[in-house]
Amino acid sequence: MTTLEQTVLDARPDTTASGVSWGSIFAGATAAAALSLILLILGVGLGFPALSPWSHQGISATALGISSILWLSFAQIAASGVGGYLAGRLRVRWASVHSDEVYFRDTAHGLLAWAIASLVTAVLLGTVAGNLLAIGASANATAISTGAELAGVHAPVGHPNPPSKGVDERKHNGDSDLSYWVDSLFRSVQSPTDMLEKDYGLVWREASRIFANGLRLNGLPPEDQKYLGQVVAKQTGLSGADAEKRVFNVFAKVQAELAKTEQSLKQTADDARKLAAYSSLWMVVALLSGAFVASLAATFGGKQRDSETYVDRGL
Repeated sequence: MTTLEQTVLDARPDTTASGVSWGSIFAGATAAAALSLILLILGVGLGFPALSPWSHQGISATALGISSILWLSFAQIAASGVGGYLAGRLRVRWASVHSDEVYFRDTAHGLLAWAIASLVTAVLLGTVAGNLLAIGASANATAISTGAELAGVHAPVGHPNPPSKGVDERKHNGDSDLSYWVDSLFRSVQSPTDMLEKDYGLVWREASRIFANGLRLNGLPPEDQKYLGQVVAKQTGLSGADAEKRVFNVFAKVQAELAKTEQSLKQTADDARKLAAYSSLWMVVALLSGAFVASLAATFGGKQRDSETYVDRGL
């Protein structure tokens, strides 16, 4: 090639103009982002009817996870395909550019359209995702609190001063504060007539604090167990040995329920951790699949763009 031919070639519009058609890229990205958002919302709408708060109803967690992954992959591939095709089909025509360069540019157009659409979708879903995380954290905290209350192991901090006269101690501390377990200590085998309500309130509070301290120490101190046995014996009419045995058995049940609840919460947290890890990995796979489909669709749209023959009807 001579110097003159090289100069003429370098001066042609196809070689001096930019190889990126940003208009077609943004058009494809807009379509991809909109379609992706619509499909994600549709997936959420279709998924809610499959959920049920009742036992043995609705689909299982495993089926829900697999369905979510499949739908996410479908939404990403479909939206990326449409966006990539539009980015390739709407670009300018490179008449004198080599076919290999055209193929590379179309691939780049599809990839750029996918990247912009992904960023836009992430921004649009950012607020929604943040709200869902906040709701999930609140639900998790509520579940933990409810689980502890159902187990009867919510240890009260107690108040340094006794309640006012006539105030029910269980209402003062809350019915969930070891009420079931402490009440079981004072289930009398006879009907004592000299036990005043205010005395029961004071005893109930003291026993609650002793149990809470025993749970914190992971064991009831011998002096506390002996003292509670004496109090239970006085209030219920049991013998000293039977009263101490009741204290020991009730406290053991509290510890067992606490261990069971903690194990259940740990298992739930571990399952959530695994689900988050698997979901992240599959989301990466879905996004990479969308990038590939967008690039491929852009080359297909570019080929159709270059194969079109326009005829001037005015001639």
